[in-house]
Amino acid sequence: MSKQPIKVLCVVGARPNFMKIAPIMRAIQNASHRIEATLLHTGQHYDAAMKTAFFDQLHIPEPDIDLGVGSGSHTVQTAEIMLRFEPVLDDLKPTAVLVLGDVNSTIACALVAVKKGIPVIHVEAGLRSYDRGMPEEVNRVLTDQISDLLFTTERSAEGNLAREGIDTSRVHFVGNVMIDTLLYNLDRAVNPAEMIADLACTTQQASFQKGYALVTMHRPSNVDNPGNLKSLLQTLGKISTQMPLIFPIHPRTAQRIKENGFESLIESNRIIQLPPQGYLELLGLMKQAKLVLTDSGGIQEETTALGVPCVTLRENTERPITADEGTNTVVGIDPQAIHACVDNILQTGGKSGRVPEYWDGKAAERIVEVIASWAAENTSGAI
Repeated sequence: MSKQPIKVLCVVGARPNFMKIAPIMRAIQNASHRIEATLLHTGQHYDAAMKTAFFDQLHIPEPDIDLGVGSGSHTVQTAEIMLRFEPVLDDLKPTAVLVLGDVNSTIACALVAVKKGIPVIHVEAGLRSYDRGMPEEVNRVLTDQISDLLFTTERSAEGNLAREGIDTSRVHFVGNVMIDTLLYNLDRAVNPAEMIADLACTTQQASFQKGYALVTMHRPSNVDNPGNLKSLLQTLGKISTQMPLIFPIHPRTAQRIKENGFESLIESNRIIQLPPQGYLELLGLMKQAKLVLTDSGGIQEETTALGVPCVTLRENTERPITADEGTNTVVGIDPQAIHACVDNILQTGGKSGRVPEYWDGKAAERIVEVIASWAAENTSGAI
C-alpha cells in the first residue's frame, strides 16, 4: 500500500448526521491506519443552540469547512449544497467522500462526488420504507445507487440493495453507529427529574415521577396536514389522562400548531411542553420513559437499544428490525390503533424485544477497518 494517507471527506448537514459522525471521527482518530478525516458541515441545519446541543455534547470536532447553506425548499437546498461543494472537492482532492443517512446533504454531496469521479461511502445504506412520498426515501435509494462502499445497520438492508441491482461485494454489514453514540454517552444522559423540577409545579412533579411517556413528532405527513396534526394532538391529549406526557416540540411542529390554532389541544398540566432538546437531555428522557410515541426513525432504533416500548406514528418504517426484533410497534395515525397499542403497553409492559446483531457500540471501528482494507486494494497512491 502507498504511504500516502487515505483522505476521507466526511459530510454532515442535519441533526441525524451528528450522532452518526461522532463515533466515526473517534474511530478514525484512534485507528492505526493512515486515514485522514476532514469534516465538512453543509449548514443544512445549524444554529448556536444546536452546536451546544450536539457538537459540544458529543465531542464532535469543529468542522474544518462550513458551507453555510441554510434552509430552503428541497430543490433549492440540494442545488445550493452542490454548487458550494464542488469547489471544495477541487481544492481537497479527497480519496473518498463519506456521507450518512438520508438528508438532502447526503444525496447532494454524493452526486457531486460521483460526477467528479470520487468514490462515495454511504453509512446507513439499504434502509427502505418503500414510500416514495418521503423525500428521505428518494435520497436513500439514489445515494445507494451511486455509492462504492455501502455500510448497513441490519442484515435485511443487503436484500433491499440486491433487489435494486447493487453488487453485494460493495455492501458491508457493520452495525449501527447511532447505537455506538448511545452506548458511549449513556452514563452521561441528563436525569429527566432535573428538567421536570425546573418546569413543573409540585403536583406535576409527583405525577411525572410515577412514570411518563415521551413524545416526538416532526414528519411532514403528520404535522403539515392540519387534519392529521389535529387528530394526533387530540389523541395525545386523551393519552395524557392515562399517563403524563413530556413533549419536546420540533420547530416545524410548533409552527404548524400555532398556524392552525391548535395550542389548546395540548394545554394541560399532564403535558410538559419543552423546546427542542440536546442529545444528552433527550437520551435521558428516553432512558427513563415508560413508553415513547414518535415518528422519528432514529428514535425507533434508540428505544430498541434501550429496551423502551416505542409506538411509531407512521404507516411504515425503513427500520423494520426495530419492529421485528426490537421494542417498536408501527401503528400509523389512527386514534383507535394508537390507543390500543398504548393500552397494551401499560397493561403488559409492551414488547420485550432484543438488541439486534452488531448493535454493540463497535460499528464505527468496523467501518474504519473496511475503509482501510478497501483503500489498500484500490489504490496505488490514489483511487
